[in-house]
Parts: sequence; C-alpha cells; structure tokens
Amino acid sequence: MSRRHAFVTGAGSGIGRAIALELAAGGHVVSLAGRRAGPLEAVRDEIRAAGGEAFVQDGFDVTDAGTVESGIAAAIEAAGDIAVLVNCAGEAPSAPFEKTDFALWQRVLSVNLTGVYLVTQAALASVRRAGDGRIVNVASTAGLTGYAYVSAYCASKHGVIGLTRALALELARTDVTVNAVCPGFTDTPLIDNALDTISRKTGRSREEARASLAHANPQGRLVTPAEVAHTVSWLASQGAGAITGQAIAVAGGEIL
Repeated sequence: MSRRHAFVTGAGSGIGRAIALELAAGGHVVSLAGRRAGPLEAVRDEIRAAGGEAFVQDGFDVTDAGTVESGIAAAIEAAGDIAVLVNCAGEAPSAPFEKTDFALWQRVLSVNLTGVYLVTQAALASVRRAGDGRIVNVASTAGLTGYAYVSAYCASKHGVIGLTRALALELARTDVTVNAVCPGFTDTPLIDNALDTISRKTGRSREEARASLAHANPQGRLVTPAEVAHTVSWLASQGAGAITGQAIAVAGGEIL
C-alpha cells in the first residue's frame, strides 16, 4: 500500500504526531491537519528529513464544516484521494459533573465526536474512490468504560465508538474498513495537562499524579504514542482487511 495518501487530524503533537510519522515511515504520503501551523510544519520537516512526503493543512478546525470541506479538498488536490483517514483531533478537560457547564459539554462533544462526523462525511467519497480504504478513529478506554470527572469526554468517546461500529456495518460490503483504537493513559501533552490539574486540585506532586495514572495500567506504566501508532498502522495495512467495526484497547490490560 506504498505511497497511498493518509490524512491525519490532530497531527501536530502527541498520538497524532506519532501516527503521522509511523504512516510516513511505511510509505504513505501524509496530510497533516490541525489548527496551528508551527507544530504541523515541525512534523512535516521531520518526515521530509527521513525521506518521506507530507503536506500541512493548518487552520483545520474539525468543528467547522466549511473549514473541514475546504481542507479535505485541498489535501486531495495536493496528494490524491485519501486512502487512510485517521481522526485523532481531541481534547480532554476534566471537571465534576456538577461543574460541567453546557459550554464545556458542547465544546468536548463538538471536537471529539462531531469532528469525527464532519471529517468522515467530507472524506468518505474520496476514501471509497481510493480503494482498500481505511478509517481509523482514535477513541479512548473512556469510550469503553467510565471515569470520574470526565463525563463529557467519556460521553464523546462512547459516541465515537458507536459511530465507528455503525459506519463499519454500512460499509461492510465495500472495501472500506472502519475501526477505533482506544488508548489508555498515554504519555502525551494531554496527560501533562491532566497532571497539572491533579496536582493543583489534590496537592500531590506531578510525580505522584503520574504514578497514580500509571497504576491504572496493569503493566504499571503509561502507554507510549508509538504503541498507539503501531496499532493504527496495522489497521491501515492491507493485511487488516477483515478487521472492521472493532474498538481495540491499547492499554496494557486495563480493559479486557
């Protein structure tokens, strides 16, 4: 599947960056989509330095239908039809349910769930034209179970998994597969933000907060972005053509 076009949202940092690098290393031309140019350009330069090919789609707001449609169109013009779509853009603010106001709820659902809907709607015709298309949605173990103080996040990620399964069945008789990967606590900037919040609210040090998150993983550690990226790369491969509608936990045995 060398030189196929992969489109990755949230590609400027964390898991999205790792996925973009992994797909580029596997021979894909990668469109790097996100809101800020600087981080995307840094990933593009890293890919090019390794001999790969990448394009930046900055100003890409997954919650804005017009921006999404124009960004997808520009990516197709630059690199051809999208064979692999990876929806990775997301955010994970925390708050007790009683302090989760409507603005917070709406923002999290808009980015994490409606964003997947809008991007997939805009790209699906292209994915079908490309042949052996792959759609991979980055969900979370929070889409498979509940966690306290992140009710909006859990709701959004459960929604992503439901959307994944429904679309997989609609497309089952085509050559397009649709899957979700569900990372546990992963060593990314999102975790850094969570550590700051935990430390501020509990008085624990960042090291103690990190240890408490790692403890949720039976392996006693945080997942690495590269481990999530390897799973996405496998789902994007030709050998994974019979895998569809799945929500694959990358969490060290936290979810069985």
